[in-house]
Amino acid sequence: MTVFSIRPPQALPLCLATALVLGASAASAQDVQVVKIAHAGPVSGGIAHIGKDTENGVRMAVDDLNAEKLTIGGHKIRFELIAEDDAGDPRQATAVAQKLCDEHAAGVVGHLQSGTSIPASSVYAKCDLPNITASASNPDLTKPGYPTTFRLIANDNALGGALALFAADYYKLKNVAIIDDRTAYGQGVASVFKATAKQKGMNVVAEEFTTDKATDFMAILTKIKSKKPDAIFYGGLDAQAGPMLRQMEQLGLANVKFFGGDALCTPKLPELAAKAATLRNVTCATGGASVDKMQGGADWKKRYDAKFPGQFQIYSPYAYDAAMVLVDAMKRADSVDPKVFTPFIHKAQYHGVTANIAFTPKGELTEPAVTLYTYKDGSRVALN
Repeated sequence: MTVFSIRPPQALPLCLATALVLGASAASAQDVQVVKIAHAGPVSGGIAHIGKDTENGVRMAVDDLNAEKLTIGGHKIRFELIAEDDAGDPRQATAVAQKLCDEHAAGVVGHLQSGTSIPASSVYAKCDLPNITASASNPDLTKPGYPTTFRLIANDNALGGALALFAADYYKLKNVAIIDDRTAYGQGVASVFKATAKQKGMNVVAEEFTTDKATDFMAILTKIKSKKPDAIFYGGLDAQAGPMLRQMEQLGLANVKFFGGDALCTPKLPELAAKAATLRNVTCATGGASVDKMQGGADWKKRYDAKFPGQFQIYSPYAYDAAMVLVDAMKRADSVDPKVFTPFIHKAQYHGVTANIAFTPKGELTEPAVTLYTYKDGSRVALN
């Protein structure tokens, strides 16, 4: 008699069962496509706190996007943040831009400053990499008309003009001195303020300049004091505005109004100014609504503070929306290829945290907002 041994069909050899499981896992892993979203800005140096804030905004967006478990172009998508430090230096910014091109980033949120954004934008244009700044405000950024460059805030024409109009119409000032830090941003916003001030009949009694690394302004301020200005406009960063306000107090300029753009209009300014009495005379402008007046600002700010306690400055909501606008274009194009989805950024109608976002053909916002601030009891307070 012949005896046959029959193996139950479910009892596969261990090696074969393991191979099937590994094969399924490999197939599943291969179905996930990594898409790199980059942030480029200064996370070292005097304004590292502002650069870190925008990086946090992009990081928060990446986390939220990954929670959506998106499928684009038939692939499950996992977004990955590439964070690059340009140190606020134009040459380093162009090197960072080329690196992001070489690493095949899908899109860039950055750079922070006009002086870094303008040279970097030409690099991105050559490699068809879309870049959205959440903060750089010099109008020259979009003048070349690169189809890859976008701005998510009001530019200096709106900021400098609004400050000059407020100085003339609200305060009725007559004589103003102007200082800028010689950067693309500082010179740009100062030139717009000067032109609008003159149109409104104000006298520009002094024009001085410094650098974005300086800390001693006593000589400049002493020279300006002799001109008896009603106000000083400073085109530059909070890292210089803080010491300048301290030194104005020391020189007996405590009653002189002080105006500046978005780069000095930060929650950190009181600390940098050592809470000098001159803080009460500050009026500054940012390109957008205050976070508590943004359509999604209150809830978003609570989530930001939970993730990054004590780090909020000013631009992170815009950096968050910039990342979201990039991915919104990918969704509508059903592609993560920058050459395919970039034209869809131009057609954006995105309901963001900061505003309803749409762009002009040059990459500017169609409806930019401006908010004026002052400082009371060591805190920044919106005036409008």
